[in-house]
Amino acid sequence: MKKIGVADTTFARFDMGASAIDELKNIGTGFKVVRYTVPGIKDLPVACKILIEDQGCDIVMALGMPGALPIDKQSAHEASSGLLQVQLLTNKHIIGAFVYEDEAEDEKELALLAERRAREHALNTYNLLFRPQDLRRKAGKGMREGFEDEGPLEV
Repeated sequence: MKKIGVADTTFARFDMGASAIDELKNIGTGFKVVRYTVPGIKDLPVACKILIEDQGCDIVMALGMPGALPIDKQSAHEASSGLLQVQLLTNKHIIGAFVYEDEAEDEKELALLAERRAREHALNTYNLLFRPQDLRRKAGKGMREGFEDEGPLEV
């Protein structure tokens, strides 16, 4: 049975892990979800590596909510760099879904963005593992997780 890992943080102000897992359960069966929660965003790379190497996950989601300060964005960049390294070391996809606190105008919009991004990336994760042809059909369509899609450019 395939395994999908979900790594999330206690630093996030919204439970993106729960939203992603709920969406995965709504999508279908034939896989097991393994969740690993860590304190902060810079802990996500090792959490994902553990999910892949120790828990046998075939693909992993890395969910985080960096703050709006420059140090938060630097931490998110460092975490992203670590996630890229883990992907290359393990030859497994890690779908990063970060929501920055300054992406929204208020807390309600921020929660909605986190909810939508987690769910839409859960679908992407499922499709990458089980239905890559569905992603291929969406190539070049200007899809945006959490926000309205931009749409394709016309020639």
